[in-house]
Amino acid sequence: MTQMVEPPGFCRDCFTPVEPSDQRCPKCRMPRLLRHAELNALTIAHLDCDAFYAAVEKRDNPELRDKPVIVGGGRRGVVSTACYIARIRGVGSAQPMFKALKACPEAVVVRPDMEKYSKVGRQVRDHMRRLTPMVEPISIDEAFMDLTGTERLHHAPAAVTLAKLAKEIEDDIGISVSIGLSHNKFLAKLASDFDKPRGFSIIGREETKAFLAALPVSKIWGVGKAMQKKLAKHGIRAVNQLQVMEKPELMKLYGSMGSRLYHLSRGEDTRTVDIRGGAKSISSETTFHVDIADYTELERKLWTQAERVSRRAKASGLAGDTVVMKLKTAKFQLLTRNRKLPEPTQLADVMFKAARPLLEREANGTPFRLLGIGISGLCSEELADPVSLLDPDATKRADVERAMDKVRNRFGREAVGKGRALKRDGA
Repeated sequence: MTQMVEPPGFCRDCFTPVEPSDQRCPKCRMPRLLRHAELNALTIAHLDCDAFYAAVEKRDNPELRDKPVIVGGGRRGVVSTACYIARIRGVGSAQPMFKALKACPEAVVVRPDMEKYSKVGRQVRDHMRRLTPMVEPISIDEAFMDLTGTERLHHAPAAVTLAKLAKEIEDDIGISVSIGLSHNKFLAKLASDFDKPRGFSIIGREETKAFLAALPVSKIWGVGKAMQKKLAKHGIRAVNQLQVMEKPELMKLYGSMGSRLYHLSRGEDTRTVDIRGGAKSISSETTFHVDIADYTELERKLWTQAERVSRRAKASGLAGDTVVMKLKTAKFQLLTRNRKLPEPTQLADVMFKAARPLLEREANGTPFRLLGIGISGLCSEELADPVSLLDPDATKRADVERAMDKVRNRFGREAVGKGRALKRDGA
């Protein structure tokens, strides 16, 4: 008869090893114990900050700690992030603000401060990179990590190292994170969402297929609402239904997506943690309180958004070689236009001048409810905005903008502004 081997475990608060019979840590008496049969063998992790924007706002304003907080636009905007108190009351990300406030009328609404959130996001990534260079950011508040081979360096298995990381982020930065640990990226990201907030979930190799079988197809990476409807037409709503289908059958029904469904439903993901990964674009947009049709007013809004994108690009040390402009009509029709630049930029002036002709072509009296601008094709700031021999004034404008940045960094964002923020610039 095979003797059952109890899984290894430790306390997530003080990292003391625990026995199978322990309900609380024998050292610190806390109940947050982590046990798993493959605890010491898994090294691919996904870290996700909990209700990130709202958490940062609560950290900076303790009066908000026990209140429902929504970070987002005005009544015509949408919810960027809701704290867990607000979520319990029916508020969700991307929900229209009027619906969110109807569900939770006592919520405190805070306007997003992306520069602040970007700074905190970089602090979190700095903590991650102290443990391993194999960090792949996928957004401002989440990233993959590969801790393979770090056991000797940190004198602990990856699971313990990650638990210590989560505690360091709470102590040093003042926000909480949730962690998923598994043997590939798809499962690590899936695991990180199961025990929020302050969660730590593990999906081992042996349990992978059985664990996935009970889940809805929406849990598969890349299966959005449109794909869910296609699957539902064939009666497929759970992952276990995909697990009994062959790849040719799935590809015949769903094309290349069929191959992804076949492999991911079985927990197979060959992607590696790519340190070149990260944000593919930097953007800013605003939803107006009242629809705007006037070109001059739209142009003024365009400049404001260009300045915001520029600040974010400079704060991130990035530049982009393509300017993207987005408009949404009063009837919710989305228009996206882009323009390739001769050189990467992180300057608001360059972005604005590239986007303004795009705006001129669309602003024909149509009322718009949203306007945004962004840069894609990101690269290092070292490649940005070289001296222009064809446009000597461009160098002067760049120097002026950087001088203004220094003044703002010292005295505040409102310390100095360009004229076109107040009236149309005919240049």
